[in-house]
Amino acid sequence: MNTGEPGLTTLSRTVVALARDAVHTVERVVSGDGPRRTARGNAWEAVCADRARAERQAELRRLAATLAGPAPHREPPVPVGPTSGARIG
Repeated sequence: MNTGEPGLTTLSRTVVALARDAVHTVERVVSGDGPRRTARGNAWEAVCADRARAERQAELRRLAATLAGPAPHREPPVPVGPTSGARIG
């Protein structure tokens, strides 16, 4: 029954469209015309940051190992006192 008068559905759709446009305009004014941040974008940034941090940490470990040089060769300790199996006295 379309009587040509705007019904509740048409009015609701109009209000929703206007609200969406208003939110979109406010978002553009606040954040600028650049790309929008999304959950996927945030997750990818976190992955990239984790990889970069791990690479910096690995590089620091390699540098520390290089500065420390090879481990010096040490003679095994000489036992002091009775050896196992030897009897005193």
